[in-house]
Amino acid sequence: QVQVVESGGGLVQAGESLRLSCTVSGLTSDDYAIGWFRQAPGKEREGVSCIGWSAGDTYYADSVKGRFTAWVDNAKKTLFLQMNSLKSEDTAMYYCAADERPGCRLGGSTFNGDQYTYWGQGTRVTVSS
Repeated sequence: QVQVVESGGGLVQAGESLRLSCTVSGLTSDDYAIGWFRQAPGKEREGVSCIGWSAGDTYYADSVKGRFTAWVDNAKKTLFLQMNSLKSEDTAMYYCAADERPGCRLGGSTFNGDQYTYWGQGTRVTVSS
């Protein structure tokens, strides 16, 4: 049984940093993709970042490139998201999602939420301006 647990959200001021963590337990192999998604009030869910471990690929949404960095501790099956230079528009509920496949891209898509099987409960990030 795969479980996804996020942590690290909070309230910060614009320009500050936060680090989110996502631990996935129950995976049966190193073929997995773990992604971060976010949903702001009144907006659609959007993909933020994804790492495909065995494929060795990493993707970021254009809106966070250069500010966010993701990496995986494979031994702990934990994904980290370092968020720097936070902006008010980064305010959202952040969700971690995982799927048992080698890379992030599937059928030409990277951030299609329907292609991720396991989801966490989310952690809230609020950036005040």
